[in-house]
Amino acid sequence: MIKPPRVLTIAGSAAGGSAGIQADLKTFQELDVYGMSVVTAIVAKHPETMKNVHPQTIEAIEAQYATATKQVGIDGFKTGMLFSKEVIEKAAEIISGSDVEHIVIDPVMVGKLDSKLLEDDAIDAMKEKLLPLATIITPNMPEASFLLDGRALASVSDLKQAAMDLHELGPKYVLVKGGRLKGPAIDVLYDGSRFTTFEAPRIDTVHTSGAGCTYSAAIAAELAKGKSVHEAVEIAKSFVTTAIAYGFSYTELVGPTYHAAERTQGEAHSIKVY
Repeated sequence: MIKPPRVLTIAGSAAGGSAGIQADLKTFQELDVYGMSVVTAIVAKHPETMKNVHPQTIEAIEAQYATATKQVGIDGFKTGMLFSKEVIEKAAEIISGSDVEHIVIDPVMVGKLDSKLLEDDAIDAMKEKLLPLATIITPNMPEASFLLDGRALASVSDLKQAAMDLHELGPKYVLVKGGRLKGPAIDVLYDGSRFTTFEAPRIDTVHTSGAGCTYSAAIAAELAKGKSVHEAVEIAKSFVTTAIAYGFSYTELVGPTYHAAERTQGEAHSIKVY
């Protein structure tokens, strides 16, 4: 038996199952990598206190990482919602202390409905300690703007300039996702010397919860399987676009991307990118 590659996600737990740890593990399973998790916080709104983020202790984070390392081992890292400066510093310590080559950093700061998922004093820690460790970072437009001190992004040219400037923070590759532009869904990948754009049809749906987590998790999965960064991004964008195309909801609330869409809907319904 050929054992699948192993990817550990360090991220928040989304009780609704559409984003965070849950989206990552579903994506890993669909793409045939062995998924493990370190939960940094539980994201769930209490009906009385309205508290939405319930952080885990550093001790709990250390325990989860130690257990995953001892029981399984790690071929790739993916990070998502880290929430606080202390957790970002711990994640950076974990990653820098390992010999893992494939590191995907999704700098999660703002949720799908513009909910705040990163404390104010954590942005500098992310810039200085975490982003330089990355094989690739995957900010969406609001996150890229935050990392660039509030710069407005309104065009593909803006995305390219943002990617160049974010590359100066130390990651090997930068993928700026243009999901909030009008027209086709265009993302810009920059490797320090050249740009590659990835284009897919824009899907007319509000059911996109977890799309960013899914995209970065798919990149992490493909890197762990030995794909190049360009190949991993292309495969991941097709995967997440197909998942968005078949998104749904059980209630009147915004629903999830459908992680099993490529498998259940058939190859003919998989959306390719350019």
